[in-house]
Parts: sequence; structure tokens; C-alpha cells
Amino acid sequence: MMKNLPELLAPAGSIDALCAALAAGADAVYVGLGAFNARAAAQPVSLSDFSRACALAHRNGARVYVTENVYLREHELDGALSLAGAALAAGANALIVADAGFARLVRRQFPEAELHLSTQAGVMSAAGARLAARELGVERATCARELSLGELAELCNEGVPIEAFCHGAICICYSGACAFSALRRGRSANRGDCTQPCRLAYSLEDGEGHPVARVAGDRLLCPRDYCSIDHLEELVHAGVSALKIEGRMKNPDYVYNVVRTYREALDALCCDKGFEGDAEELRVQLGRSFNRGFTDAYLRGESGAELMSFERAINQGVRVGTVVERGYHEVVVALDRAVAAGDTLEIRTILPADAAPDVPARWPLVPCEVDGAPAERIRVRCKRRVAPGSPVYLTASAAVRAEADAAVAKVRAGLDAASEVPMTDATACDAPVRPNASERGGCAMPPAISVIVSSLAMARRLLDDERVAAVCVRATRLPEEPDVAWPLSSMTVILDEPCRIADEERTRKLCRRAASVVCRNLGAIELAREEGAAFEVAAPVSATNSETVRWLVGLGARRVWLPDELTAKEACDAMAAAPAGACGVQVYGVPQLMVCEHCLLTAEGPCDSDHGQCARRRAKRFLVEADGSHLPVHVDSCGRTRIFDERPLDRLPDVSALCAAGVGALLLDADLLGEDETMHVLDRLASAADSADSVALA
Repeated sequence: MMKNLPELLAPAGSIDALCAALAAGADAVYVGLGAFNARAAAQPVSLSDFSRACALAHRNGARVYVTENVYLREHELDGALSLAGAALAAGANALIVADAGFARLVRRQFPEAELHLSTQAGVMSAAGARLAARELGVERATCARELSLGELAELCNEGVPIEAFCHGAICICYSGACAFSALRRGRSANRGDCTQPCRLAYSLEDGEGHPVARVAGDRLLCPRDYCSIDHLEELVHAGVSALKIEGRMKNPDYVYNVVRTYREALDALCCDKGFEGDAEELRVQLGRSFNRGFTDAYLRGESGAELMSFERAINQGVRVGTVVERGYHEVVVALDRAVAAGDTLEIRTILPADAAPDVPARWPLVPCEVDGAPAERIRVRCKRRVAPGSPVYLTASAAVRAEADAAVAKVRAGLDAASEVPMTDATACDAPVRPNASERGGCAMPPAISVIVSSLAMARRLLDDERVAAVCVRATRLPEEPDVAWPLSSMTVILDEPCRIADEERTRKLCRRAASVVCRNLGAIELAREEGAAFEVAAPVSATNSETVRWLVGLGARRVWLPDELTAKEACDAMAAAPAGACGVQVYGVPQLMVCEHCLLTAEGPCDSDHGQCARRRAKRFLVEADGSHLPVHVDSCGRTRIFDERPLDRLPDVSALCAAGVGALLLDADLLGEDETMHVLDRLASAADSADSVALA
């Protein structure tokens, strides 16, 4: 028997996109208002328009959610609270949040507000969902895109309503765990201002500088778009509460076409008609809007080369025919699918045999000037020389645009005729209420020094170094030397960023074996607490303000490491308002840019999935940018890729300011450093910390 259908949740990056979603049958829409949402470049929606849009949505039986899903800096908390109040007063049904501290502030200020936890927060296991619901009071959690159908079903069994993505663009990095754009481009993905480095061209080289990629294309970090149309029945049976379509930067015609396609499929399931025979046509209908090709790899538990769009990072459209004849400034196309006058076609050029060697293999976009049915042949103007056999794709559909425009105009008429809804909730205009910061007056003790090592020899050396308070090792390093008895009872283990079902047993074992652990996922925090382990917290559990720090300390964290993407001033601002000595800051080391479930080394050829024995991942690999920058690539024994910056982050000059702000610990990440460099930096760090302590005492 079919379960209740999940809510179909649509993006609304503009009022017209919101109207398109309503016209197409969305059950709910999500929209950003001003700042504090994870699409900084989205078209702003005014509160006046938003209040009328909420009334319109409610008349159409749809709910409206407002995204305040960035990690907030200390000075932004009051403004974000005020915006939350205004959104709720204007008619928003729920807020989508990522920042734990902000979530707790909203819960205190607006106790009746409905809160949904953003995928940025990294819920990917039952443990994470339990902690989010119990400690943050969220009514729904949006889970990671990387989860399989089996994982989704197990997550839904926990009893916390789960929202899963069903369609749209994928970040190759785990959401909320990407520092690539922030550290190399100065614009934070976690702040909605991503420069999309995963869509750029790269080469993959070995330690001698030889190219090793064997795929046709250089978009080595570019995944295809997520498409679940073939798995909707399984998602419904898994028990997901909502299916989310990505796309707040997309045009209204995209929103209309994708929403109506999923609405059609879900309604067919509701009537127990099924749509197996129509699945191909539904995929074709989806392909008539922007896409980078489609993948269901994650849902099937796969994350290899089949996930990727190596050849290009732009719209791929849907195949409609093949060039069969070449004439003077025109070609004849044999159609597999219908086209219409006004469509835009792309010819995937196969160069003629007599083409000069220097002729570029460009793919021209050409207008379609006539209607054509399947099996018909049409003539298309094309000045470039292309050979018969070149596939032809539709990349923009005139019919989709026209249908969307008409639907939006009809719904928009109701919006424009409506009066602004008065904001009757008085709390929207009240000054936000925030708890007083803890008493500080500086940190009485000098900061502790922690060092991350990569070898047993270095660990033993630093365990005997009285300057070092904690010797740490990443969990990913431990399986590389299975016969080595690491002295974990005297060390801190830095747990993996993902904490999925398959990771839980290993995580629990490390919690029991190590002196302490560093949790980097909400699920890991829950497991550490259940095991009674001493634990610290670090990004991707992003603490960028004192409220989040205070929450984590309240859960039992003995240290909260602030994210690398915070500036020294932002870190000092957070620490100045946080409990004394609670925060730590990395002051030297090669920072991690991203972590991906996808194994980048599959670009070198097929993978046998035996990651533990893979020779490729034990060899040096570098992702090389267009400017020649070499970014180290590490693939762990689970097949996950981590990409690191080219150079160390050096904040040793900021040690004095950090100490003055009350930093409790300073971190030297020597995981990618040599032994001599490690000891040299440790000398500098210890000297800087001593000098800062002497100044404070004076």
C-alpha cells in the first residue's frame, strides 16, 4: 500500500519563480529574504512582496519557508533574529536554518516558530537526526544529498521528519564542508557566495607532473544534476516527509517545468497508476530545462565516474536528433523527438574528415525555425562545418517558456491584485532578546598547543614535548598502517567529516580507544556522548559565533575549534563573547578545501571499489588549476576524496590578538608538513604564545 505522499518543495529565488512553483503544483516553496541565506546572488524579495506572496501561497494551499541558512558572524545575530521575526510576521510557515546557535536564539525569541535544519548542518545518520531534534528542537531535518535509498529509509525510521533532495544541481563537496571558495577566492560557499570552483577545468597529475586523467573532459570536480524521477516510489516507501527541488538561482520556466514533472509523477503514484511506462518521457520533459546531465548514482549507493559530467559544466539539454546531411550553411537533422519553432538546438560537432587540424571542435547553438515531429527531417541553419552523425540536443524549449510565462502571468495577477498583509505579530518589531555573554575579563591561562601529526614517529616525539598539550591524528591516517599500535589512549583522534551509517561502528570504537576525539558532524557528537568520550568539536560543525560555541560547550565539548574561513577579527569577535578559553584556532597548517564522497581517482580509469588496497591513492596526486596551482589530493580507505590548499595558512602573526581575545588553544596542523618544518613552526608558535602570555601578565 502506498504511503502518504511527501511534500513537494520548490525553490523560489524570485516572486515570478514562486508563482511558477504554485502554478505547477508545489506543496511548499522556500525563499530567501535579504541577507543571511545561502544564495547571496539571488534576486532579493522585499517584505512587502513577500507578505502578499505568503497570502497567495496560503490561498493555494501551499506553505512558505524562509531560508536563513548561513553560518552567522557574531555581529549578524541580532539582524538575523529581526529578519526572522519579520518573516514570521509576514506569513512564513517555517525558517530553514543551519547555524545551531541561531536556531536556539530563534527558539527562545519565537518559541512557536517551526524550524527546519538545512542540509548545510550535515545530518546524514539517525544519530545526527536525534541530536538535532532533541537539542535544537527542529521539526524537520534536510539530509545530505550523498545518502542512498537504504540510508534514507533508516534515517526516516528514527521518527524525525526528513527532507530529501529530489532534483537539481549537486555540490561535489559535502554540503557545509567546503572551504575552497572561501580560502582560495575570498568568497564563502557557507555564506551563499560560492565562486563554484567545482565547475572549472583542472588537470590531475602525479608526483612527477605527468597527467593521469583518462576521461574525455577536464571538469574533474563537476557532477551531473541529481534526478530521482526513477526512484520516487522508493523514496515514498522510505518515508521521506518532503522532496526538495534545488534551484533558487534558476529561472521561472525551470521551476515550472521541473515542479510540474514531479507533480505529475507523484500524483500518478497517489492514484496507484504508477508511471513506469512514462518514466523516459518524464526524464525527457525534465531535460528540456537546464541540466548538466542527470544522475541517480547517490541513491543507488554509487559515487564513481558515473556521477560526473567531465566534458562540460553548462546546460546539456536533451537529445532530439542526429545530423544526416551537410549543406551550404545548413544541415539536415533526423529527429528522434519533437522540436518546435523557437527552440534552441546545439550540435555536438563531429568535425568532417577534411577539416583543418587547427579547426576548434566547438558546439554551435542554432535556432530551430520550424516544428518537427519524431522521425521527420528538418533543415537547420548552421554556418559551421559539421559532419553527418553529429548528435543534436535541445537546450532551450520555446514551448516550456511559453507555458511557464502563461502560468506565471495567471498566478501573478492574483498577487498583484492583493493588498499587503499587515504584520500583526508584535514580536516582529521588538528588539531581539539575547542572553548575556558570560563573564570574561580574558583567559587566565596561556593557550594550550595542539599538534596534528601524520606519523607514529612524530606522535611519539611530541608526546614527550612539554610544550604540546595534545597530540592529534586524523582517523583517516589510522588504517594506512594497520599493524602499527598507535598510542591512542594518550592521543586525540580527529574523526571524519561524514558520519553515515557505515561509519558509526568505527566512530564508536575510536571514541572508546582515544583519550579524546574531535567531532566534525552532529552524528559524531551524539555517538561521542553516548560512549562517554571526552570530545572537542570542529568544522564542518561550524561555530562562527558565541551562541553556537555556548551550545556546544553545553553539550559537553571541552573545546570548540573555529573554522579556518573566519578572519582573525571574526574569530576574536566570537571568542570575546564566548565562555572563557572555550575556543581554539588553527594558526598554521595546510587547510582542507573540500571533502567528497566521490573518488577523484576514478578519472584515471575504472575502480574495483577495493579502496583499502588501491595503489593509486597511495601515490602522490595533485589537482592542477588553470593558473598552475597544485592542490594535494588524498583519497582515504573509504574512497572519499579530500583536496588541500597549495600553501599553509599562517596565522602566527595573529597569535597575540587571539590570546588577547581569550583563545583557549592554538593548533599546528602538521599533517602535510615535514618533520623539520613542523619543529620549526612549533618553536615559532611556542615563542609567540609565551610572548603573548607575558604581555597579558604585564
